[in-house]
Amino acid sequence: MATHEDEHGLTGPDEYEGTGSDIGVRPQVDFLETFLDDVHAGKLRIPKFQRPFVWRPEQMLDLFDSIERGYPIGSLLLWKTGLHIESLDHVGALSVPASPGNEATYVLDGHQRISTLYSCLYWSEDRRRVQEEPEWVWQVYRILGHTADTRTNRYVHWKRAAPPPANYLPVSSVRKTLDFLAYARELSKTYDGKLYDALVEEAEEVAQRIKTYKISVVTLLGGSLAQAVEVFSRVNSKGQAMSPDQMVSALTYKGDGEESLANRIDAILERIAAEGFGEINSTTAFRAVLAVAGEEEVTGAHWDVLARRVEGKVSQAVEDTDQALSLAVAFLRDRIRVPFARLIPYNHQLMLLTLFFHLCPAPSEEQIDGLERWFWITSWSGHFAGFNSTNTGQAIKDMRAFASGEKTLQDFASEQSMFSFTDQRPRPFPEKFDLRSARVRAYLLWELREFPVRYTVNGVEYSAIDVIRKLDTAAFRRVSNASGLPNGSNPANRVVLDASPGMNAREYMLLSLARAQAKGILCVSKEALTRLAQGDDEGFINLRADELAEREFRFIATMAATTDTSDHGGSEIDTE
Repeated sequence: MATHEDEHGLTGPDEYEGTGSDIGVRPQVDFLETFLDDVHAGKLRIPKFQRPFVWRPEQMLDLFDSIERGYPIGSLLLWKTGLHIESLDHVGALSVPASPGNEATYVLDGHQRISTLYSCLYWSEDRRRVQEEPEWVWQVYRILGHTADTRTNRYVHWKRAAPPPANYLPVSSVRKTLDFLAYARELSKTYDGKLYDALVEEAEEVAQRIKTYKISVVTLLGGSLAQAVEVFSRVNSKGQAMSPDQMVSALTYKGDGEESLANRIDAILERIAAEGFGEINSTTAFRAVLAVAGEEEVTGAHWDVLARRVEGKVSQAVEDTDQALSLAVAFLRDRIRVPFARLIPYNHQLMLLTLFFHLCPAPSEEQIDGLERWFWITSWSGHFAGFNSTNTGQAIKDMRAFASGEKTLQDFASEQSMFSFTDQRPRPFPEKFDLRSARVRAYLLWELREFPVRYTVNGVEYSAIDVIRKLDTAAFRRVSNASGLPNGSNPANRVVLDASPGMNAREYMLLSLARAQAKGILCVSKEALTRLAQGDDEGFINLRADELAEREFRFIATMAATTDTSDHGGSEIDTE
């Protein structure tokens, strides 16, 4: 076995290099600058199946702050192989040359960190750049002389057109001595004497800490793409498994100028979000692609097997999913009146609706009615809570049978399925307001459908949905903020209202609810309003909760085959 000499002059066994189809592993600790130089030379590359750069500016600043303080920033996971893997011609904002040889090393985990460090440290005005983000994103500065609180992050971006203050050290100047000296000369035009000496000394210390920072790296040697991705999924530096869409995206990626599966799914979701429906979970969209491709096992863990099975079908399935997902969103928005993706009670519902509209893009009115009942009943009953791969596979089979006309609702009535409505009892009115609860989201959808219009204290009409778009979760305002209320977390203590126009919260709430009571909306009775005005907040909440539950129950009765409530009274948290 080969040996190597470490930094202390000691010798030991070299890394395991792998034989045949095995994959080897080489752990090492080296200067960060070494790996960035490899990026600069085109030796260390970003494979095209990686997600694009998505870090927020504050994450970039935190990375530099951690490096200066000597904090760990997580290890990198690299893969050295002779296989041809399509890679990006840029890292972050900067172009990089082609690989100089037949063998290259690819970044499997660390794309965001490598892109941040390379683009910011190697930034210069004459470098060829890829402008996907504004230039200021890559221009990071360290504030010198700011010693008021050493615990705060002293790294900043400069977004203004005017030059930054003289004591803003550009991190791009710390790598080369000549660049650093040029900065020092500019600094001398503003500062002199002891202050200048102190700032230069501080800048030198910052530069030294960045240049001598060491990072731990694990390099995979040889093996197949499937093996490399499988290792990534198990030893991700953030302690999280590789997401299913990333896994299959990597395993099915062939290059040839075609976008990866993950990137194509992102493009679909960005389009839908831009149309006002908000963000759809990428894993949900990925599962929809698999279902459209003919798969029933869409939640399992054997992604390498699945990737081989769907290989060759992914491209068409993505196109079909794009069209079907648009139809599913239109159904949710127009028929169910779901204004935003985040209010869909269960991700499985969107996946199954996408499958339905792929198989049946022009359904009959009877099928649409059936889908509407299915959506509401599965939302109230918690049908998809804790779903496993077996349940999901059966649900996909049932949806296919319903979409193809092979079975009607009457056919399902005698079976145990998601379309067997007599077996699904609605859960009681929720006791706690928690947007992670599928039952709470179902309640909110009903409330927005039942009371779409609200009124200001002056009687001006406005849309509740518009307020949620503007204020997000802050739109769900508490009626009473009194401490110690046993029912203070009840949904009856929440109302979607616009911001108060310069009056105290309680006065605004009383005037708003008085207007609602006069208009006969929001389930605010005269008795409940009187109790709130008298300071009996608990009594108000109890009365309104009873009124809301009764009115929602009447709507449930129009959809459900049974109105007997289940014994489950809690708010099921939908973490799927």
